[in-house]
Amino acid sequence: MAEFTLPKNSKVQKGKTFPATGAANAKTFSIYRWDPDTGENPRMDHFEIDLDKCGPMVLDALVKIKNEVDTTLTFRRSCREGICGSCAMNIDGTNTLACLKPIADVKGDIRINPLPHMPVVKDLVPDLSHAYAQYRSIEPWLQSDTPAPPDGERRQSKEERAKMDGMWECILCFCCTTSCPSYWWNSDRYLGPATLLAAYRWIADSRDERTGERLDALQDPFKLYRCHTIMNCTQTCPKGLNPAKAIGEIKTLMLERQG
Repeated sequence: MAEFTLPKNSKVQKGKTFPATGAANAKTFSIYRWDPDTGENPRMDHFEIDLDKCGPMVLDALVKIKNEVDTTLTFRRSCREGICGSCAMNIDGTNTLACLKPIADVKGDIRINPLPHMPVVKDLVPDLSHAYAQYRSIEPWLQSDTPAPPDGERRQSKEERAKMDGMWECILCFCCTTSCPSYWWNSDRYLGPATLLAAYRWIADSRDERTGERLDALQDPFKLYRCHTIMNCTQTCPKGLNPAKAIGEIKTLMLERQG
């Protein structure tokens, strides 16, 4: 029988427990912890929090833990309103934003991990350098040879503007990308749902004049076509967007070009 072992520092160990003394309404938060400076394996620490003295969202609990229990806990957060995408993490098995996830939605203990299948910088902070490099590769800015009107903006009809709805709202939290099995196994070449959604946002923009070049750049066996329509991306998006639909639209345009 073949025997497999996990790589060094990948086995999650039992961590510390921080009880909530005298709490009448306590809930346990099991949080992934890893510090690269210690050389130790990751662990799951358990924090009991008095919900009567905590805000309603998971991010409120994380901030309370960092401020009052363990100041070494590391995570990203900024706007607290689902706009910046900083606090993306895996909560109760689903990628989402901690600032938008109500504690009351989770029955029992809440398990919190960093976004899956990304290198971890520390604790709940993933290294998104590769994902951002892929995003930049699709040149996510308006490209046009036609000069802008000297006395105004580049105009669109209401119908042209409506084509971008469901795409410009993306906050690049990468919840969708890190939930995609195709990206897990092919992230070196497959661009992933977030980047492809952004690519279609510019392809669909009537003001952009690089549609052909943008499609040419995606004409690759891996960049686009590793998508197998698993739909994890759409299911997990905290903004309710549909990256799978955008990817399908790009594939349709590819077929139309072939005649």
